Amino acid sequence: MLRHLLVSTLLLTLFNCNQENKKSVAKASANEIIEKSIEVSGGEVFEKSNIEFDFRDIHYKAHRKGGKFQLERYIQDSVNNIKDVLSNSGFERYKNDVKVELSDSLVALYSASVNSVHYFSVLPYGLNGKAVYKNYLGEEAIKGKDYHKIEVTFSEDGGGEDFEDVFLYWVDQTTYKVEYLAYSYEEIEGMGYRFREAYNERMVNGLRFVDYNNYKPTRLEFNFDDLGLMFDKGELELLSKIELKNIEVEILN
Repeated sequence: MLRHLLVSTLLLTLFNCNQENKKSVAKASANEIIEKSIEVSGGEVFEKSNIEFDFRDIHYKAHRKGGKFQLERYIQDSVNNIKDVLSNSGFERYKNDVKVELSDSLVALYSASVNSVHYFSVLPYGLNGKAVYKNYLGEEAIKGKDYHKIEVTFSEDGGGEDFEDVFLYWVDQTTYKVEYLAYSYEEIEGMGYRFREAYNERMVNGLRFVDYNNYKPTRLEFNFDDLGLMFDKGELELLSKIELKNIEVEILN
């Protein structure tokens, strides 16, 4: 009886160790794949650059150097010129060059809005941050091509206002470029989901940029993890196109 108990305990210990080893390998694999993906997309060049582009008739600028960043958005209408600035120091809004005092709720809202556009514009850069958790989910085929599938989540400390969002990335096994991504996000009605297909890849002064076809699910009940398979079966609806125009990149010394 004692021998059977010892054997059972040993097997359980070995099983738990095996599961922990698998988790460690998956984490290491995910980190390695994302690092390679960042490298082929421009790597460290992002960290010493000025980037400008237009998105939906709004102008954006990003300055990154020495661990410092300043993300800007310029909105113009017939009356006002609005400049939003998100940096290591926080968020500020200027209207006709005069600083505007904002409530905490508006600061959070505008910060997230500015950060979101800049965040997506340079992906996968940024996925090697300390607040980013990556998990290798294995291989998955889309349109007859096998991809590395990686789940990305964020810690509450340093993960931003939307730290509960979950992302999926499909990385080409040969080029290590991100060709598809999906994400969940919280909205008033509940959870929202999007799937993006990269196209119109171009290199601008050593940095990779893409546009996206932006899809949404056509049914209410589904597993977030299955969005890639649903896209492959034509079960997603094209919602919009995410297009960056007039991209300019200056590499800083």
